[in-house]
Amino acid sequence: MKNTNLNLPNILATFRILLAPLMLWFMVDRDNSIFNNIDPSWLDYTAALIFVIASVTDFFDGYIARSWDQKTKLGGILDPLADKMLMLAGFLGLMVLDRASAFAIFLILSREFFITGLRVVAVTEGKDVASTMAGKIKTVVQMFAIGFLLMNWPFGTEILWFAVFLTLYSGYEYIRDYFTSSSAN
Repeated sequence: MKNTNLNLPNILATFRILLAPLMLWFMVDRDNSIFNNIDPSWLDYTAALIFVIASVTDFFDGYIARSWDQKTKLGGILDPLADKMLMLAGFLGLMVLDRASAFAIFLILSREFFITGLRVVAVTEGKDVASTMAGKIKTVVQMFAIGFLLMNWPFGTEILWFAVFLTLYSGYEYIRDYFTSSSAN
C-alpha cells in the first residue's frame, strides 16, 4: 500500500463526496427560489446526472487504485465514505420525494451502519473483512434502484426490494466472515 494520498483515486472519491450533497440538494430543496421556473422533472434529470457521474467515479477510483497500485489508507477510508454518502443522499432524497419505502430504506441504512461498525471492530482486532461479490452486486443494484426511482421509471420499487434482499444477504456474509475469522484465531 503506497503512502501518496494525493492520487487520482482519492481525488475521485473526494469528488464523489462533494457530489452527494449537491445531488441531495436538487432532490429535496425544490421550494428554493432558485428553482422557481424549473420544471421538477429537470431537477430529477439533474440529480440523476449527478448520481450517474458519481457512480462512474466509484468504478474508476477502485479500478485505477488497483491497476496503478495506488491504494492508500486514506483511500480505504474515503472510498467507502463516499459510497455511503452517495447512497444516503439518494435514498433520503427518494424518501422526501415519496418515491421509496421508508421501511426499505431503513433496512438498507441499518445494515450499512451495522456493517460499517463491524468493519471498524474487525480492523481494531487486526482482521480484514473484505468485500464480497454479493456486496459489490448489492451496491450496483442499489445504484440501479436509486436511478430508476429518481427517474420514475417502471420497476423501480421492485429493484429497490431486490436491493434490500441483496443488502441483507451481503450483510449476513460479512457477519459470517467476521465470526469465521474470529473462530480461526
